[in-house]
Amino acid sequence: MFRYPADRLPVLLILTLTAIDFTIYFTVDSAWPLFGYFVLTLPLKGLVCAWHHHHQHTMTFRSTVLNRALEFCYALHTGVTTNLWVLHHVLGHHHNYLDQTKDESRWQRRDGTCMGPLEYTVKVAATAYYRGYQVGKKHRKVQRAFLIFGPLTLAAVLLLLYARPLAALFVFILPMVFSLLFTAWVTYDHHSGLDTSEPFEASYNNTSHWFNLLTGNLGYHTAHHHKQGVHWSKLPELHETIKAKIPSHLYRKSTFDFVFSAG
Repeated sequence: MFRYPADRLPVLLILTLTAIDFTIYFTVDSAWPLFGYFVLTLPLKGLVCAWHHHHQHTMTFRSTVLNRALEFCYALHTGVTTNLWVLHHVLGHHHNYLDQTKDESRWQRRDGTCMGPLEYTVKVAATAYYRGYQVGKKHRKVQRAFLIFGPLTLAAVLLLLYARPLAALFVFILPMVFSLLFTAWVTYDHHSGLDTSEPFEASYNNTSHWFNLLTGNLGYHTAHHHKQGVHWSKLPELHETIKAKIPSHLYRKSTFDFVFSAG
């Protein structure tokens, strides 16, 4: 069922969080407890964004049906529907990150100056679906699933909102919005300011044990870009084979470390 055994525990934890979400949605009516749950779980849903990213690179299950079901759960946590990151990130950013005139997650303004974190976050999050759709024009099969399951997810969320408006707002809608913004915000630390055509000099890396435990080795970012199809569990090994090529100034802690007090 699983393509890689390492995915079993993360998926179990994410599905458990989904089950708790629906339990809260169906059983809690008061605004303050719902708000408290939203605040309490928002950091966890921020972490889910990293695992959704890994899934979009390497599908978790051998079954398409199971992958689509998992992506629906991911969407409710992250605000990112089926194949959006495949288009925007895998087929877009990973091919264009060395060219800031094309990069779907571009950090450079048209005049060549570097955006600040807030400007970058708002622009990348606000344009995510549009840019993903644009990439899809060259990848119709991938775009087809994006265009089918995106509206289906939206319809499901609207149904949840209609049935229980207050619960849907705090349990699903607000986390989806904040998680999409959070995803854009943390990616600012990956490449911003690195205007280069050299792949081994174009990404910042974070070798913190806790950061990589929580994010599925996302800190080994140069390795991830070097071979984006490598499963997240294999990235430390890949990093060891290329670390001599990575300049020392490209190792640093990210904003994420301070948010979660990790590393």
